[in-house]
Amino acid sequence: QVQLVESGGGLVQTGESVRLSCAASGRIFSIMAMSWYRQAPGKQREFVASITSGGSTDYADSVKGRSIISTGNAGNTVYLEMNSLKPEDTAVYYCNAKLRGAMNDYWGQGTQVTVSS
Repeated sequence: QVQLVESGGGLVQTGESVRLSCAASGRIFSIMAMSWYRQAPGKQREFVASITSGGSTDYADSVKGRSIISTGNAGNTVYLEMNSLKPEDTAVYYCNAKLRGAMNDYWGQGTQVTVSS
């Protein structure tokens, strides 16, 4: 199993930046990819960005060009830096991990990002 703990959310102004962190513990050597998702009030959870164990990244169109997903040197922390924040970026941001051989993904508890206009 893997445990995921997010941090770094908060209240920011439009145009500002935020850096979210997700610390993984447990079977981290089995992690194939880590991702960020978000869920705004009344909306479904949506994909934001992902990074594989090989370093390949992918981004949702809504954040592409103003977001960077990266991992720490030890490989057990994933970061999401989001710039030029907009009110529509307001959501709870969740960390996700996919493990080799696991039937289900692992999720963190989420961290709130609120962008005020």
